Amino acid sequence: MSPALLRIENLKKHFPVRLGAFGEKAATVYALDDASFDILEGETLSLVGESGCGKSTTGFAILNLHRPTAGRVIYKGENIAVFDEARMRPIRRDLQIVFQDPYSTLNPRMTIGEAVGEPILFHKLCSKAELPGRIERLLADVGLPGRFAQRYPHELSGGQRQRVALARALACEPKFIVCDEAISALDVSIQAQIINLLLDLQEKYGLTYLFIAHDLAVVRHISDRVGVMYLGRLAELGTREQVFADPLHPYTKALMSAVPEADPAGERTRQRQILEGDVPSPLDPPSGCRFHTRCPIAMEKCRSSVPEWRDTGAGHFVACHAVP
Repeated sequence: MSPALLRIENLKKHFPVRLGAFGEKAATVYALDDASFDILEGETLSLVGESGCGKSTTGFAILNLHRPTAGRVIYKGENIAVFDEARMRPIRRDLQIVFQDPYSTLNPRMTIGEAVGEPILFHKLCSKAELPGRIERLLADVGLPGRFAQRYPHELSGGQRQRVALARALACEPKFIVCDEAISALDVSIQAQIINLLLDLQEKYGLTYLFIAHDLAVVRHISDRVGVMYLGRLAELGTREQVFADPLHPYTKALMSAVPEADPAGERTRQRQILEGDVPSPLDPPSGCRFHTRCPIAMEKCRSSVPEWRDTGAGHFVACHAVP
């Protein structure tokens, strides 16, 4: 097993908000609550779950884009969760992110070459004379011709802009990239191209990914390990085979039952597990196990006691009272 590139320990991120017509009432959104896991060097760890479960918040908190409320993010033996922006600046070379909407992350007044070259100049990775050649190589790495350096974001398609976002993330020679719904805004055919590009770049540069997505078919294709989140907490974490073939948590089982099968006969006989009720509000999450309000096997203990996050064997983690 590869060593841990990042170690996340009891990570929390709570957002204070004001409620009411005049903001007279203070409240807290429990977006991420007590997450602990390792991200292994060279792997793709995917996070899945319903919208609002805390997947993106986890990625932002790991990168210190959202300052964690509590917990530790260990990188190279240091807790970067407490670093201020000045101390984070050199670390950001190693830890990059690709956002969901590439158009909103690219400055419309900058050419593609300027956008890709900006982090290179900021971190002083090469001279100005060497910059055009380096930009051309980065564009070639993501499947774009060098002439695109003179174009502007509005002249590119969505897939081409996402390739530019990848090139810019690669510009600093990172070790770790958070892919925050990096393909969800693209057409299905373009999604496949970007997924294959991510795999090629990972092999070429030895990258480590935190891949945040909704599409379980894509997650199954790209992931080494999969984490399942529900209402700000991890419900299950294991290898791709463990989570898809032998899910332990009732919520994971319901998610996996929704994955369509390519075999028509198997699809006709597939048993769906339909969850009843709505996801509770992160402003007022349920006590005990947060899934107990929708769980088909909930016990009295689930309503009062938070299940322990534990390894059931072979690195398959789960937080459920019903799992022996």
